Amino acid sequence: MDEILKYFPDITEEQQDQFNRLEALYFEWNAKINVISRKDIETLYTRHVLHSLGIAKILQFKPGTSVLDVGTGGGFPGIPLAILFPETSFYLVDVIAKKIKVVNEVANSLGLSNVKAEQRRAGTFEERFDFIVSRAVTNMPDFVSWIRKNIKKKNQHELANGILYLKGGDLTEELSMFPKAVEYQLSDYFEEEFFETKKVVYLPVKYKL
Repeated sequence: MDEILKYFPDITEEQQDQFNRLEALYFEWNAKINVISRKDIETLYTRHVLHSLGIAKILQFKPGTSVLDVGTGGGFPGIPLAILFPETSFYLVDVIAKKIKVVNEVANSLGLSNVKAEQRRAGTFEERFDFIVSRAVTNMPDFVSWIRKNIKKKNQHELANGILYLKGGDLTEELSMFPKAVEYQLSDYFEEEFFETKKVVYLPVKYKL
């Protein structure tokens, strides 16, 4: 929890309480339904919560923004971002029902009325969003093909609508067909060793009929 306050010192007391409660909630649910590896659950705030919040270092979502989290797993990056941006709507999807159950239980326990989570497969629905976030569920070309039809036309941020993707390692080859992609090094924002190779990839995606 100290990591969150270190990098986001202006959060409200309610947000502090919600972030603080994440650990007990995930430990409880992980014991019933394994959604986070045993190794990673011990470093929940660094490897999952703070990692998710790396997106907030690149873009501050405005009130009324809509965000789709594809392949959310246990609720990352969607749940931490929903705590940080209570006036932004988050739609979390995953193909695995038990993971969505955990997401809904955590969101309900925290009173996150801005979160909706459902078992759905990317590319199978028509709803549109300002931004689409994810944590390395597949390579970028496949990911773009899944979500092209889910981007809203009208922009309301300094960054045009598109993808904010958490990934690591050398992405040169993977992003070679996306000249407009921008890589943000999370080590520029967070000093923990875990973030040395971690990035947020921003890719504007044009509205498609």
